[in-house]
This record gives sequence, C-alpha cells and structure tokens, in this order.
Amino acid sequence: MDLNILWFILIAVLWAGYLILDGYVLGVGMLLPILPKSNTERRVMYNTIGPLWDGNQVWLLTAGGATFAAFPEWYATLFSGFYLPLLLILLALIARGVAPEYRHKIDTDSWRAKWDAAFIFGSWIPAVLWGVAFANIVRGVPIDADFQYTGGFFNLLNPYALLGGATTALLFLTHGLVFIGFKTDGDIRQRAVDLARKIAPVTLVTAAAWAIWTQLAYSVSWTWLVVGLAAAALLVVVFATSARREGVAFAATSGVILLAVVLIFGSLYPDVMPSSTDPANSLTIYNASSSPYTLQVMTWVAVVLVPFVLAYQTWSFKVFRRRISTKSIPTTS
Repeated sequence: MDLNILWFILIAVLWAGYLILDGYVLGVGMLLPILPKSNTERRVMYNTIGPLWDGNQVWLLTAGGATFAAFPEWYATLFSGFYLPLLLILLALIARGVAPEYRHKIDTDSWRAKWDAAFIFGSWIPAVLWGVAFANIVRGVPIDADFQYTGGFFNLLNPYALLGGATTALLFLTHGLVFIGFKTDGDIRQRAVDLARKIAPVTLVTAAAWAIWTQLAYSVSWTWLVVGLAAAALLVVVFATSARREGVAFAATSGVILLAVVLIFGSLYPDVMPSSTDPANSLTIYNASSSPYTLQVMTWVAVVLVPFVLAYQTWSFKVFRRRISTKSIPTTS
C-alpha cells in the first residue's frame, strides 16, 4: 500500500480516537456549571472521567507527533498559520489538566470554585476551537507558493468555521451527557438523560447543517454516504436518549464523531491543507510528506506499538466500567 495514503488514514484514525475519547471528557467539563447541584455531585462527575482521561490524551499527542513525522510541511504550515487558536487550545488543555489535581488541596468552596472554573474553561475552548480549526482546513486557507499561511486570525472566523465550532461543541456536550448517564446513577443520571433528550435534536439540526454545507461546497460524491450514516446515528441518539438507553446513545455519539472525521478527511484527500489562494499551492499527502524511508520506519513502529495502546484502552474501560453515584463519594473533600 502507498505509505503516504496509509499515514493519511492512520492520522485520521488517531484524530477519531482522540475526539471520541476526549470528547466525552470535554462534555463533562462543559456541563460542570450546569448539571451538578452540590460539591458531591461535582465530585461524581470528576470521578467518572478520573481513571480514563489521562490515557485519552495519548491519542492527541500521537496524532500531533505522527503529523510532524509523516507530513512535516503540513505540520509547519498548520502550526504557524493557526498559531493563536492552537495556543488557546494548549493553554485550555493545561488549565484543564491541572484543575483536578489542585481542586482538593484546600477544603474551601472558593478554592474549589476557581479550579472548577479552570476545568470549565479548559473544556469549552477546545470544544469550540477544534471545530473551527478543522472546518478551516476543509474550507482551505490562504497559502502562498512557499507553503506559508498568508491570512490572519480573523480569516479563521468565517461563518462556515463558526458553524463547525458550534457543531463540535454541541456534539461533545451531547457525548458528555450520555456518558454521564451511562456512568452514573441516582439524580445526576436522571438530569443528564433528561438534558440529553433536549439537546440531542439541537445537535442533530446543527450538525446536519454543517455536514450538508461541507458536502455541497467542499466534499466528493462518496461522502454523501457518510453524511447519511451520521444523520442516522444522530437520530439514534435522539431516540435512545428518549428511551433512556444511555449505552446505545453513547455508542451512537461515538459513531457520529467517527463519521465526522471520515467526512473531514474524505473531503480533504489527497490534500492535507488546501490553499484558497491557488490550488497549486495546496499541501498534499505527497508534497508535504517525509521521505519513504521515514514512513517505512514509522509504519513498523506503529505495527508494534498501536496494539498495546488499544489493549490498554480496552482494559481501562473494562476495569472502570461500573456506575458511580453520590453514595460512592466519601464525606471528606
């Protein structure tokens, strides 16, 4: 198989894994000021993701590392052109990462509120900006003949990209709600499922609008099937939340995110970063790639290591599969 195509697909898989696994964590953080009614319930929400979310970040790091190694020109243009939004995402992820570690250090409401705010900020910012970034990549950005981004920050805040940001925010919000419904018990589970039932139709309409815009303006004929499957999966989310089938709903939201990644990368191929200035300036899987030898070495490394990552992820979900409730939380902070 053409290794350039293989690594384009593998990077898409890595992004799908990250967005599915960290998507529900982002959703939990986004819901922190909305769903819980007490500090104990907030601790329940933290505990649903506590054993899992550190491992989820491996997918993001690997996606970034694989892009740097396999397609260095893509990495360079992307990170220079999208410097400010990616910096905001990085700062948000740092804030979210340290918040659970420091939250319990001092037993006061004001101290906990500060770190809860950091966790909320660290969830909403990436949830929106990931959608904005990927939508701009699909749409194309100003790139000159030297593969340099020639636009500014406000070029990225176009209607299509902003709709993409709203889509990812709603998807992750719904994903987080059904995850909480799937992992908890008691009143918080009830409220999560009730809110998911109300949010799911809004997510369906918004995601459908963005997917159809993508399909009509930037995609290819075969991805209509992807759009149709994503719409069907979102309908499953709507009906599953109404029927209080949280496990089915969580599988469906995971499927929607996977299909969104397929739509994005399917729309791009063979480009990795289209140029809106001149199609000849677009970065492709060939003019942006590393040497064949580098891709060969990376492929062997992936063959050896990826099964271990998948095995660990499966094991962690199995070990921490039980529901938790306020009864599971000790009275001390």
